Amino acid sequence: MPISPIPQGVYPSVTALDPKALRAKGITLVLADLDNTLAPYKVLEPDPEVVAWKEALEREGIQLFILSNSRKPGRAQKYAEALGVPFQGHSGKPKKAGYLRAMERMGRGPRETVMVGDQIFTDILGANNAGVVPLLVEPIRLAGNPGRYLRYAVETPFRLLGRGRRFL
Repeated sequence: MPISPIPQGVYPSVTALDPKALRAKGITLVLADLDNTLAPYKVLEPDPEVVAWKEALEREGIQLFILSNSRKPGRAQKYAEALGVPFQGHSGKPKKAGYLRAMERMGRGPRETVMVGDQIFTDILGANNAGVVPLLVEPIRLAGNPGRYLRYAVETPFRLLGRGRRFL
């Protein structure tokens, strides 16, 4: 069976994902990409909106877990510690092993897990490969890296298809 690069909806940001609606769908674990999803590249402290969203998730009994491909020493760890959530760096997305390790660590399965990320060919493809609901968010910031513009341009057809599929 081919693995799909199409998300179950495209949302403006992580904070647009309503914790009550996630809980109503049976979600108890949110795997979230770090760079350009939770925070801009190089930012080590969560902004107040992300902190408030994480607290709202917790009130609904949902755990937030950072699933990052970042290879920068300490990047994911510093951000996760500042936010007070578990993390996994060097996750190897889109390979499903990183997703499975994270769910195993948290005692959850694919049916109660969503993956939130900004990239089709890592976050979304990997989530679909692992049987996790893939939710795409708009990237926080593209400035500074011409390669990002190209990557997001290539992803455009899949983003458009994802807009027609709403999980929430």
